[in-house]
Amino acid sequence: MRTSTLTRDQAYALLRAYNKEPFHIQHALTVEGVMRYFARTLGYGEEEDYWGITGLLHDIDFELYPEQHCRKAPELLRAGGVGEDMIHSVCSHGYGICCDVEPQHEMEKVLFAADELTGLIWSTALMRPSRSVMDMEVSSLKKKFKDKKFAAGCSRDVIRTGAERLGWDLDKLFEQTILAMRESEAQIAAFMSEYRA
Repeated sequence: MRTSTLTRDQAYALLRAYNKEPFHIQHALTVEGVMRYFARTLGYGEEEDYWGITGLLHDIDFELYPEQHCRKAPELLRAGGVGEDMIHSVCSHGYGICCDVEPQHEMEKVLFAADELTGLIWSTALMRPSRSVMDMEVSSLKKKFKDKKFAAGCSRDVIRTGAERLGWDLDKLFEQTILAMRESEAQIAAFMSEYRA
């Protein structure tokens, strides 16, 4: 069983040491929530903290070191007391994009697939009257996925590759990630409404 060397509070403090922008904090919290959901639904409930904390810290180096993304992370994570297994997991989400650490464990494959997708889902939600994922359907997301000009920074290739690595079709990945984001949306919104950089 994989366990984190940090508590959730310690991990959040480490994230905040290198990240202040609300966008980056919200993304980290979103990916944390998604990873916790997938840990439970895929039968890794005992590892929920490990999955969640990996999600929380996955972009630790992106705000300050965007040109060294996933290459600066090991240094920052080691300095914060993060174990080598989690460092591997964090870096693996950049495989083929900014590093050569390949996702191996199912958790790493989920992180690789869901990271970019959460951005696309959130961008889609902001275009809806509700500005929420609570009433989003897979069909709406598929339309936005096919529109390459919409949220162009969210790589469709990475999302497709992520689904393939998991052995899932895109519909399953879309549906499950929407459900995951629904679960934590209210809590994250409440936290961000009080967030101070």
